[in-house]
Amino acid sequence: MNHMMSTALTASQLRSTCDLTTGQVDQMHALLSRYFDGVTRAQFEADLGEKNWAILIERAGRLVGFTTMLSYETTFHGEPISVIYSGDTIVAPDAWNSSALPRTWIESVAKLRRAYPRGEYIWLLITSGFRTYRVLPLFWRRFHPRFNDQQSAASVRLLEHLARERFGDQFDADRGIVRLRHPQRLHGELAAVPDSRVRDPHVAFFLSKNPGHARGDELVCVTELAPQNLTPAGRRMASGVPQW
Repeated sequence: MNHMMSTALTASQLRSTCDLTTGQVDQMHALLSRYFDGVTRAQFEADLGEKNWAILIERAGRLVGFTTMLSYETTFHGEPISVIYSGDTIVAPDAWNSSALPRTWIESVAKLRRAYPRGEYIWLLITSGFRTYRVLPLFWRRFHPRFNDQQSAASVRLLEHLARERFGDQFDADRGIVRLRHPQRLHGELAAVPDSRVRDPHVAFFLSKNPGHARGDELVCVTELAPQNLTPAGRRMASGVPQW
């Protein structure tokens, strides 16, 4: 699958990681290294090799953002579930005003649902940055964990099951945090949390739940990928997407 869309300033595409060119991989590594400490080429390529999809965001032929994804099926309590796990993700500050990544991401996971149709469809996300965490309440009505979450036992069990399955002893279930053996840490302007953002209850919750975010601790999050779980903003991003 190689899907492309464009806006006035950006072009986005979903590509199989097997189809990425050496030049694209070079640009992805360079962009991630620009904003994260601890990104070695070997580590980056090993992580990319575990993923099967990547969304690339370009502006005037220059890579300004990307995210990698692993789509797979597993079981939970003996029943199949389909999962999208997000890997390395970065968008350069000069492209923050573009909707290309969320629009293409939602469109892409809807398309991938056809290849993984069984059971619930779950997004497994780990994040050390409040901006990535803030995507959840922007586009999804229900997700876990959140500041006003009822923390249903089912959500907790699902999160812990998927996190243990993927991260093993790197997952701290008591805190809901993954501490990777080779963490990546935001630096420069992306590492700072503006005072104005702390007043956002979702950001304040993220910071309290993941106090080690600056050293690369990753908060584990799950949400159901379903049209009925989209917020109004999410539905706008999904406009034109066939039912999934």
